[in-house]
Amino acid sequence: MARGEKRSTIIDVAKLAHVSPKSVSRVFNDEPHISPALRKKVLHAAKELNYHPNVLAQGLVRRQSYLIGLIYEKPSPSYVVELQRGALERLHGERYRLIVLPVESVMDRPREVVSLVRSAALDGVILAPPASDHPDIIEGLSNAGIPFARIAPQSQLEIGLSTAMDDVAAAREMAEYVIGLGHRTIAIIVGDPTHAASAQRLIGYHQAFDANGVPRLPELVETGDFSFESGYEATKRLLSRKLRPTGILAQNDDMAVGAMSAARELGFDVPADLTVVGFDDSEIARMIWPRLTTVRQPIVEMAKTAADMLLRDLAGEDPGPMVIHAHQLIERLTAAPPPA
Repeated sequence: MARGEKRSTIIDVAKLAHVSPKSVSRVFNDEPHISPALRKKVLHAAKELNYHPNVLAQGLVRRQSYLIGLIYEKPSPSYVVELQRGALERLHGERYRLIVLPVESVMDRPREVVSLVRSAALDGVILAPPASDHPDIIEGLSNAGIPFARIAPQSQLEIGLSTAMDDVAAAREMAEYVIGLGHRTIAIIVGDPTHAASAQRLIGYHQAFDANGVPRLPELVETGDFSFESGYEATKRLLSRKLRPTGILAQNDDMAVGAMSAARELGFDVPADLTVVGFDDSEIARMIWPRLTTVRQPIVEMAKTAADMLLRDLAGEDPGPMVIHAHQLIERLTAAPPPA
């Protein structure tokens, strides 16, 4: 719309379509008993005038906000972009709009998260980890009667709508891949301990170690927070020890890239001197050089599924059972046999 140009109204659409404003309103509110001819005439006029109905006004009529929230806690930039992308792909063409609600610390302020959702007058909310596992948030939303869909929950799976991936199986496959290259002295950079997936991935690593006779080495386990900086600092500590790893399992791609950066600064070549693998297959894994070997976590698909289940639930339809998405090991250039 050009500056100063008047915005089209429902009255303008009614005049162009030669119908009443009430008929236009009925079409855009999807009311029953609208003839195909009337619908076509109104939508054609609206398109010609570049008219878009006011979603908030429609919500007042129906006592709905047509707003879906997405709650997440300071994840990596790539992770949150993929969360939003998945939700927005499903909401495209729907009445509903996505409201992104980042939270500094879910563990410290679970009640504030519930209050935030209630005060935002959302019709429903998508919960990303760790909010998707916090019992106070699950209970608070359930008591408030606010529909919610959970991404990658690890507990209370019978509550609410949910979509997930098997973190244990994915981590086990990655560890077995590194072991299969010949590595026996393997370090682990664990993610944020407040995220249930961190513990699940550690279980998967340990299952692979135990099944293949690879020792668990507590002195080669560092805890990060899923950030580049934490992976960088953890690797500097790991590579300064007398017992030096030949491979590093990082629980997400940001920490893995941080590990690669620290290794290079200390004079180690990846992968000739040190194998580094990640988890997620986020955008950074495909942009860094050498490109990162990792596990693809279907974040976009999980967010899209969560939004779809929520929409069906809001429409009074059966959202179906929990959906489990498959992971995929992505072999790139940061893993190789240990140095001789």
